[in-house]
Amino acid sequence: MKATLKSLRETKANPAVSIFVKTHREHPANDQDPIALKNQLKVAEERITNEYDKRTATTILESIHEKTKDLDHNYNLDTLAIFASTDDVKVVRMPIDTTERVVISDRFATRDLVRDMASAVHYYTVVLTRDMARLIEASNDRVIKEYDQHDDAQNNMENIAFPIENNSLYTTGDAGSDRSANKEDSYLNEFFNQVDKSVQELWGEHRLPLVVVGDARNISYYQAVCDRPDNIIATVSNLTYLEDGSAQHIIDGVQEAVEGYRTSLHESALSEIEKARGTDMLRTDLQEVYRAAFQGAGETLYVRRGYMQPAKIDEKAQTLAFADDPAADGVTDDAIGEIIEHVMHNGGEVVFMPQEIMSEDQPIALVTRY
Repeated sequence: MKATLKSLRETKANPAVSIFVKTHREHPANDQDPIALKNQLKVAEERITNEYDKRTATTILESIHEKTKDLDHNYNLDTLAIFASTDDVKVVRMPIDTTERVVISDRFATRDLVRDMASAVHYYTVVLTRDMARLIEASNDRVIKEYDQHDDAQNNMENIAFPIENNSLYTTGDAGSDRSANKEDSYLNEFFNQVDKSVQELWGEHRLPLVVVGDARNISYYQAVCDRPDNIIATVSNLTYLEDGSAQHIIDGVQEAVEGYRTSLHESALSEIEKARGTDMLRTDLQEVYRAAFQGAGETLYVRRGYMQPAKIDEKAQTLAFADDPAADGVTDDAIGEIIEHVMHNGGEVVFMPQEIMSEDQPIALVTRY
């Protein structure tokens, strides 16, 4: 999703059409999603037809229809986003809430999405029992998906696709002897090593941190064989229904651990800010922050959650001037969003901080690369 947003942020088109539809994850609520989509597409059709020539309108509307006509709404998350130009149409299911709307401009409306994604903890949860392993992708407290045999991401995998069953405990003669302590230890080590190979293959594409769920014994085995144990941000050993419970049941059960990780990020952030201040690699003046971000010098941007600032921005002069009226001509209503996009576009990180940690007199700080 981050890669998709990056591509969309870099796209200029006339028109760039962004359509956002509120959707639902479960039946029967998602029965209304096709109607909601149809309503927003009607709004988009009316605007595109009225604002652009017939050829442009026909090209975009036919492409949108082609991409949406066979959508399976059983796989919806919380928002369905459609980004369309005369060259391409992307349909993205998102685990965040947005306002239903149609936006037509020369750039896609990704700023709010970038903020939401940057402020979220995005992670894999590896669920382990002695008999099977599951893999769930989540953002904050919302499931994005659970990997299964039909998942396109697992096509042509070199390792075993999730969910993974452990057949090694029962592959030889007498079950009683197979379950002797030493032999079972060996089988479990082998099984969790296979599980980790699959985790690492999928990790290589997205590089998400891991939350490991299971009983203490199985977690210990997995940590011992994991190729990248530093990626494990938390372990949870007190959940039930690991094999049969829903993905949301699992994700609900790891939230305390996820919040603990988020807190550790905030504490680490304060340390990094002070360290950068001591080496003259910290920018807190908004004009200086903007210029450094625009020039690609931003390593990590720290922003107080909810902070927005209207401003007049001159990219050619690389200047930013505060404005009181966000609706005035030439004023960008969210200059902080512009800075965030510059930092992310140039490979930097963005960390959103609680209001109680970053005060109103220092709502933003940029650690620079040089």
